[in-house]
Amino acid sequence: MHRKSTSSTKKAQTPLGNGTRKTPSIAQLGVEVRSVQREAVDQLRQAIMSGTFKPGERLVESRMCTSLGVSRPSLREALRSLEAEKLIEITPNRGPQVATLSWSDAKAIYDVRELLEGEAAALSAEGSSDEEVASMGKSLAAFARAAKKGDHEEQLEATAKFYEALLRSAGNKVIAEMIAQLSARITWLRRRSMSLPGRALQSADEMMAILEAIKRRDAKSARMAAKRHVELASKAAARAYSLIESEV
Repeated sequence: MHRKSTSSTKKAQTPLGNGTRKTPSIAQLGVEVRSVQREAVDQLRQAIMSGTFKPGERLVESRMCTSLGVSRPSLREALRSLEAEKLIEITPNRGPQVATLSWSDAKAIYDVRELLEGEAAALSAEGSSDEEVASMGKSLAAFARAAKKGDHEEQLEATAKFYEALLRSAGNKVIAEMIAQLSARITWLRRRSMSLPGRALQSADEMMAILEAIKRRDAKSARMAAKRHVELASKAAARAYSLIESEV
């Protein structure tokens, strides 16, 4: 009597062979939905940051769903995330629109940054590791290259990495959390201040002064350099605001 081979028996016992896609589990579906929402958040955030969507501009949900290729529930979750970042405002009976950041609110953010980042720089000077100092130096080198090329996106990315390393080395979770809450608006303001001619190169020198003080373990100088950097960034942003208002 002919007996089936072991391989054929295994195949018979395995209904899902090669080339057959398994049905995703409920957990996998949840991950896919969250991934879609994160992608929608990232795309919308970038559109707002780059000025594709202007302050005060109304965001029409039906158009957004089509352009992003997402469902309305996913879009609304994304919009709620951006509302938490203060990048959009959702008004009953009107819907979402890009938030407008007044200069008085912007100035308040710079004032808070000056206090928090000054303290973070001082703490970093007192307790940063050689690896953390090297990470900050690497980020500033990347920033300098981007500034010479005039690449604004690379400038913003390098600046963000510099401050991530600085805050990590400071070791104060409360300061890091408070700055994280302002992160989106800080980036929005940073993009505008660095758009001014010559500002990026000046900013590179200012951040290098912070790093040099940290390397010397000079907490007082690090605090002063960090506060000076934010002060000058605030003045640059004020000029950028004035230019925008004069064009309106």
